Formats: sequence, structure tokens, C-alpha cells
Amino acid sequence: MPNHSSPFIRQSFNESDRPPESNLAAAARKQAAIACLKQVIEPSLNNNIVELGMVRNLRVVDNYVYFRLYIGTHQHGLKDQAQLALGDLGWCEKAYIELCSIPGVRTTLAVSSGKGGVGKSTTAINLAAALAKSGAKVGVLDADIYGPNVPQMLGLSQADVEIVKTAEGDRFKPLEAHGIKVMSVGLLAAPDHPLAWRGPVLHKIITQFIQEVDWGELDYLLIDLPPGTGDAQITIIQESPICGVVMVTTPQQVAVSDVRRSIHMFRQVGVPVLGLVENMSYLICGCCGDRTSIFGTGGGEQMAAELSVPLLGKVPIDPKICAGGDLGQPLPLADENAPLSKVFEAIALGLNNTFSPSLIARPTTVSTPSI
Repeated sequence: MPNHSSPFIRQSFNESDRPPESNLAAAARKQAAIACLKQVIEPSLNNNIVELGMVRNLRVVDNYVYFRLYIGTHQHGLKDQAQLALGDLGWCEKAYIELCSIPGVRTTLAVSSGKGGVGKSTTAINLAAALAKSGAKVGVLDADIYGPNVPQMLGLSQADVEIVKTAEGDRFKPLEAHGIKVMSVGLLAAPDHPLAWRGPVLHKIITQFIQEVDWGELDYLLIDLPPGTGDAQITIIQESPICGVVMVTTPQQVAVSDVRRSIHMFRQVGVPVLGLVENMSYLICGCCGDRTSIFGTGGGEQMAAELSVPLLGKVPIDPKICAGGDLGQPLPLADENAPLSKVFEAIALGLNNTFSPSLIARPTTVSTPSI
């Protein structure tokens, strides 16, 4: 019978197991390259490009440095800064930097949750609507391929997505509703058809959605992630220049514990968590105006304090949210005075202050239907 050693018991180290000197030298050079790249600061988030997860697949081969730089269309200057920083390495003959961005997209943000049913897609749509109302050019990529509800929430029915020819090749043309561009598998799959896809097909679909959509010029692309921390989330993080994520939770502890896992996952891969949105925070009585905390209280504040994450807003329960989702009319566009609309207006203002200060004075051009 073979003697299988336990992976939980530390094995003795033999001299023959010591890595070759060449590997040690390459590892030292890689760490030196990383240290140089940490000198390059992205001004919007006031952090270096390594900590922000922009530098990926870094390799050192002999006297050459190779890596991918995931950025928005307004950040191309970071490549020159990275080249300049690596020039401090006396042994580096040349740095090969591959720029990875989504053509025309300035800022890519993810909307995520640790579990399903907390209103992640609803949050993504209302945030997109609030950003559009502020004057931003916004797109939504519905990457929740098992439950693609975004088209219905924006009033888009089943449609044949057009394929257009661009300088980069054939691309999907997103549909548009309320001034928001949308791409979703829900626009491609047959109605009521079960979306049961295995890993390789899943990876291919997500990669196509990230790389093969003609978004035009966007200030923001919001990616509505599937819930959890599985293959789909990892693929999207690896393949797209996400510069931050908005986490959605509800007050109860079950949701909070799942969000905690997701936040740790994003931090491990270097994606900044911009803040928490506590959805279904309370119900406002239509008669007296009193607030009732149906799902408990304090979950968002607890998570914000524990993990040093800003609490961006506490979203109330409002019957108009359901009506707006069914009718395809986001509440921030239909009723700007609703409490929910005010919450998302404040979140949009915060994002604009961070990523696009010029949007603060841009005039609003989005129509506002009524529910």
C-alpha cells in the first residue's frame, strides 16, 4: 500500500529541494520590478497600480519584464509612468507592457453580493439610472448569466442583438433604454430557456461579453456579477479592467457573513471595495412615516466598521421599486423625490467626485418617465 503523507503535516526540508540559484535570482528580480511599479500612483483612488490589481501576469525572463496593465481609456499615461519606474532597474533591458482595456470605456465598476436575493441587480440598475441622470454615459453588462434580469428591469424585451463591423472586428451592438446601454445573455437566449452552462462555455460567453461588445464612449460600465465567488466572478475579474466594486447586502447576519467572504476575495485579487450598499434596510410607513426594520438592523454598519469599508447608503423598501422593475422604469428616473432615488443620487455623486469630477456640472439629458 502506498504511503500517502498528509498535506497538513509539515514535511522535512532536504537540501536537494532547494530551488536553483537561477530561480532565486528571477524571484528577486520580480520582487524588484514589483517594488518599482508600486511607485506608480493612480490619482483617482490614490493608490499604486500593483495594490489596485492593475498589474497582472507579471513575469521576468532574463533581463526583460513582461506584464499586462488593466486600465480605463483615460489612464493610458500609466503605461509611460510604469516604463519610467522600471527604468530604475539596472538589469532591465526592456519592459513589455500589454495594455488591456475595454475600448471607449473610461471606468469599469462591478456590483456584487455574497448571496442571491439581496437586490444586487436592482441596485445595479438604480445606480446606473442615477449615474445617467447625473449626465454620465452609462452601460450595464449583465454578467449574471444564470439569472439575467437586467433587460426586463430596463423594459427591453427579447431581441436580436445586432453584430456590427468595427476597426477591431465584429462586435455585438448593445441595446439602449433610458439612455443606458445594455448587453445581457437574456437578450440572446430563448425566453424561459434554462441557462445551464458548464465551465468552458461559461468562460467563453463572459470573455465575449467583455471583449466583443461595441460600447461606444462610456463614462461608466457597470458589471452586474453573479452572486457568490465562483468561476464566473473569477473570470470577469481576470479578464476586465475593474477598478472597484460596490458590494450589496441586507441587514441580516446571513447576508453579512456571505458578503464578508466576497470582500476578502476581491481584496486578495487586488480589486478595491468602494463601499457597501445596505438594501432593504427599512420600510417607511405610508401613513405615519415611521421606519420599520423588517430584516433587522446594524448589518451594514457592522460590516463597514469591521472591514473598514464605507457604507455608501441604506436603501429603503419601496413598492415603487417592484413596480419600476416590472415596468422597466428605474425609480431614480421615474420619481426623483422618492427616498430610494435620493440614496442613489448621493451614491452617484460620490462616484462622480472620485472618478469623473467633470460630470458634476454636466447637464442632464435623460428622460424621466413616470410610474
